[in-house]
Amino acid sequence: MQPAAAKWYDRPDCVFVEFCVEDSRDVQVKFDKSKIDFGCVIGTDDIKHENTLDLFGEIDPKGSKHRRTDRSVMCCLRKAEPGKPWPRLTKDKTKCNWLSVDFNNWKDWEDDSDEDMSRYDKFSEMMNSMEGDDLCDLDEHYSADSDDE
Repeated sequence: MQPAAAKWYDRPDCVFVEFCVEDSRDVQVKFDKSKIDFGCVIGTDDIKHENTLDLFGEIDPKGSKHRRTDRSVMCCLRKAEPGKPWPRLTKDKTKCNWLSVDFNNWKDWEDDSDEDMSRYDKFSEMMNSMEGDDLCDLDEHYSADSDDE
């Protein structure tokens, strides 16, 4: 077993973690107050990936959701204390070689304008309406934030 590559970014109400696993199956995501467990199998060689993250802050396990696509598994972790920024994803300051910041989606949201917040609110509402790993269109979020490039 090996950890899956992942990237993350912070928002006022949620933290997003994307596990970069193509053609995954047997996906399991378990949300606890202070950690998440992720596991899946990929490829024809049945490579098993497993990650355990002890989180920087607490989350609401019932309000947190995940969605599987052909290319990744996106997790939306609902913060227990909304509005409090997370300087890192993990409790431990040790750098994980499989974890990186998603700079394409990262924003210093403490200084966001009303327009930027309305885009975030729209995406947040969409994530709130998700059930488990229901399929929903995350492409809108990626294209909305990618216009800064």
